[in-house]
Amino acid sequence: MARAPAAVARGPHDATIRAVDVFDCIRTDPRLAELTRLLVDGGGAVAAEGLWGSAAPILAALAAQALERPLLLVTAHADDADDLRDDLQTALGTAPDLLPQLETLAPDSAGVDELAAERLRLCLELRPVAGTSAPRAAPRLIVAPIMALMQPVPTAAALAARSFTVTVGAPLDIDSFVRWLAEHGFQRCDAVEVPGDFARRGGILDVYPSGHTDPLRIELFGDEVGSIRLFDAGTQRSSHTLQQVQIPALRGAPADGGEAAATDSFLAHLPPDTLVALLEPTEIQELGRTFLQRLGERVGLIPAEAVLRRAADFAQLHLHRFTGVAARAVRFDSGSLPHFEPRAAEALLALGELAAEHDAVVLCDNRAEEQRFRELLDQAAAGQLPAAPGTAPERSDASAPPRDVAACRHLARVRTALGILHHGFLWGRRAFVPHHELFHRYRQRRTLRRVQAARPLDSFFDLQPGDHVVHLLHGIGHFHGLKTLERAGRTEEYLAIEFADHAVVHVPVSQIHLVQKYIGSMRGRPKLSKVGGSGWKRAKERAAEAVTDLAAELLAVQARRATEPGTAYPADTAWQQEFEGSFLYEETPDQLRALAEIRADLMRPQPMDRLLCGDVGFGKTELALRAAFKVVEYGRQVAVLVPTTVLAEQHHQTFRERLADYPFSVEVLSRFRTPAEQKRILDRARRGQVDILVGTHRLLSPDVQFADLGLLVIDEEQRFGVEAKERLKRLRATVDVLTLTATPIPRTLHMAMLGIRDISSLGTPPVDRRAIVTQVRMWDYALIREAILRELNRDGQVYFVHNFVRDIHTVANHLRALVPEARFVVGHGQMPGHELEEVMLRFFRGEADVLVSTNIIESGLDVPTANTIFINRAERFGLADLHQLRGRVGRSRHRAYAYALLSPRHPLNEQAARRLKAFEHYSDLGAGFQIAMRDLEIRGAGNILGAEQSGHIEAVGYELYCQLLEQAVRRLRHEPAVEFRAVNLDLGVTAHVPRSYIRADRQRMEVYKRLTACRSLADVGVLRDDLRDAFGPPPDDVEILLKLAEIRILAQPWGIRSLVRVEPDVVFAIDDLQKVQPLLADGPGSPRVPDPQTIHWRLPKRLLEPRALLDVLRNQLSRQFGDGERKKGDGEREADRP
Repeated sequence: MARAPAAVARGPHDATIRAVDVFDCIRTDPRLAELTRLLVDGGGAVAAEGLWGSAAPILAALAAQALERPLLLVTAHADDADDLRDDLQTALGTAPDLLPQLETLAPDSAGVDELAAERLRLCLELRPVAGTSAPRAAPRLIVAPIMALMQPVPTAAALAARSFTVTVGAPLDIDSFVRWLAEHGFQRCDAVEVPGDFARRGGILDVYPSGHTDPLRIELFGDEVGSIRLFDAGTQRSSHTLQQVQIPALRGAPADGGEAAATDSFLAHLPPDTLVALLEPTEIQELGRTFLQRLGERVGLIPAEAVLRRAADFAQLHLHRFTGVAARAVRFDSGSLPHFEPRAAEALLALGELAAEHDAVVLCDNRAEEQRFRELLDQAAAGQLPAAPGTAPERSDASAPPRDVAACRHLARVRTALGILHHGFLWGRRAFVPHHELFHRYRQRRTLRRVQAARPLDSFFDLQPGDHVVHLLHGIGHFHGLKTLERAGRTEEYLAIEFADHAVVHVPVSQIHLVQKYIGSMRGRPKLSKVGGSGWKRAKERAAEAVTDLAAELLAVQARRATEPGTAYPADTAWQQEFEGSFLYEETPDQLRALAEIRADLMRPQPMDRLLCGDVGFGKTELALRAAFKVVEYGRQVAVLVPTTVLAEQHHQTFRERLADYPFSVEVLSRFRTPAEQKRILDRARRGQVDILVGTHRLLSPDVQFADLGLLVIDEEQRFGVEAKERLKRLRATVDVLTLTATPIPRTLHMAMLGIRDISSLGTPPVDRRAIVTQVRMWDYALIREAILRELNRDGQVYFVHNFVRDIHTVANHLRALVPEARFVVGHGQMPGHELEEVMLRFFRGEADVLVSTNIIESGLDVPTANTIFINRAERFGLADLHQLRGRVGRSRHRAYAYALLSPRHPLNEQAARRLKAFEHYSDLGAGFQIAMRDLEIRGAGNILGAEQSGHIEAVGYELYCQLLEQAVRRLRHEPAVEFRAVNLDLGVTAHVPRSYIRADRQRMEVYKRLTACRSLADVGVLRDDLRDAFGPPPDDVEILLKLAEIRILAQPWGIRSLVRVEPDVVFAIDDLQKVQPLLADGPGSPRVPDPQTIHWRLPKRLLEPRALLDVLRNQLSRQFGDGERKKGDGEREADRP
């Protein structure tokens, strides 16, 4: 089996050409000069003919560049427009702007529409600067599909009412600005997290405009704008500053219409010297006509003919593939690439033949891909051609003998460049060859703007009056909210909690760490505990015993595995690094952490048994691929076990595409293979000629034998039967096992199980995940038809979930009559297995537009083109089920939609209404998303821990259960308990967060919680900075709170349990007199020691004043132990600053 060399030898292909320079042959072509002359002369449209592949858009851009004019490049399809942006960025070195087409059903659709905001942004940038005719920041290149131009935009006059400009140093009426935001689609909230949010805190206004990567923090000094800062939605911390910002409206024109509602064609905003280029004008016109027929004029579309008539006011360039189409035409010497065979060896031979007559340049997406390709060129030029992965009938190790010496010799002339080119072409003697066309690696590229994932909030911060809570000492109670009380002349805030028999306990915010939100099974209301009763103590003791037994059992399993011999794989080779570097997307921090954990497991001499948890589309398959690569490169085999045949086919395709550049064989064992093919695959696997074998439970059959199985990847183990699980248990003792599950695991449980179960968790969404538009609606035929037509218009597909088998075909027939233009298939769990798989495969292959099914799609196919889902009778689904169904869509460049449909004949109960409200409201990847996941996480905890533990989670609440589990694990592993004993302070000072500073209860509780969680002066310093950044300078009461937190931290290493002011003394309760005596030896006042655990420190009256007392205590506690803590803390604080 092939292994990568430790160091890759380099041949003549080391030099990388700049992609921009590669296209000089087009820039210097005399026919381009002839074309630009015709465009300058006027006299109507000029045609450029004979343009293949990506040559047409690149020629148009270079013509506009030569004329020093702006360019509007019009395409027929939205996907083409996305591809052209990549092509033009490669050829010109700068990315063009995209005018996106709206995907809402009508111009007044509700909700934040970032696409509409992006269109507004482009119009704003085209507005002339006051007193001139020059645009503010004219985009030199704009790409637009015809549908985007058929959708109107505000007129120049309307733009003023649809945008708001904020400038540093300029006056700003903040009340008027807040009203404008509310009227134009922004939602007021406590903390800005997602586009469309805004929050006001005195003279600070946070706003998250759509189309921006980060939200804005606008701070006023008096009546003027003092600063505009970008800030991180996760940490709420500011970063760099701006001088001016234009904030586009999020939604349609104001309700009263008038001038602000006036619309026009986007072309009305273009500078008069713009060059308008049409890519295949006939196709553009026909597709525009189809759009209008499907959607009708009622949605306000401008007919394509009207758009093209308007375009005739500008210099026009028509781009055609074929010649002889137009009279005023320039014909170019462009051509199509030859067909490349799927086998790598055949493709390289064809490339060598092409290089014999052309200057061939291969464009690679990234550096790692280019590096691996050069290696293939060096080997092929030396007469060694690679074996075809997964398709060769016979294994030939790493190479095959050269079949065409001349072609191989010409490969030495092939050059490479970095850049994305979607469609290759010939231009005279030069051949532009995209790497993905050469090796048939067509991948779904997502080109969305980064979506900011909001911080994963502690569940405590979700606490609302009416929620159930757990008090660690008293038990389960009912939270009534924050109450401000006067006690002993001091104002403080308390958490009011009601227990059994209407007993209300007021918990001071300084003890907020004793209170947790109660999270159980969500099946009903928990029973309230009795204050002072024994029931709560017994429940905690029973839960503690159960988690101790569980931890002991898991530790015993781990100990047995540690004695089993395994394979210690070597460190990453050059091939491994290149393979990982060729991943198309940016890895999330969670993926990188999980990858390091998997890599460390494989390099140990004991078998791996790791569980990889992560939501749908969070990148589990890529991590499994990287683990598999390490194993097969070492010379061992990998089995990938999946629950369904369709998933097996999908994984087979994914593995083959990612491994296309490497000499590893990937096969699939499924019922879609003939008996003869299955026999051949089994024979090759037995002889070691198959590196990776994908299959269903068929892989566990006795006749499936491997020459040297090294890794077993299991996808969704809980979906396999008892017999399969027993076979897996036996396999686990001898091979490395990586189990994948889409059921997320809560971070608290993950932390509690560290050391007893190897778990990696992916909790961060990929950088290009986009929020799914979610609506709860009554059954509406018009809505269903229009949503399905929208998907057809963008070449997409639709899921329609109807969870009743008895009438699913009736529903499907209604839909067929409603949308005769669409192709429907029906699938449900009571169909014979082979029929269901055939239905699913047809949908996966794009042979059907709408899949009407039961909830069997909840976890399964990844269909990037399916971006609309209907969930009928949604009130019958749980929140977790709704979330997983919604996760089927939203995996491509298009906006995705989820519709929860209700029947008017079935009224909602209160619980279902609450579920559906949460489902609709928490459609984004922010803090609310975490709340909506809670039900699913509890289910995940049950899967991992076992059903018998669920009762204990119910009895004491999920968070306390995890704490007990963590304590049990530490005890059994003889590890010291992690404990930070809070120092009790009663110094007679008023300390709270006033509502005038932070209005929202949730945010004030977050501050109190963070104060009690501070473990160093650095933590307090970061909190102080965060408060100043987000809310302005802290008032005196908050500064006192921060100083009290510092005193608690400084007192802790001295062994001080409490500090209480009892005039004229401050009373210290201590652990060790000898340790504390140096503290007061030379300070102000005089110490007195009535007993070994108590010190009375008498101070002058002036030092007992609140502010003076805090300063004296802080200074005194900072000595010796405190000095070390202070220095460490100050250093940490510098490091922690963003």
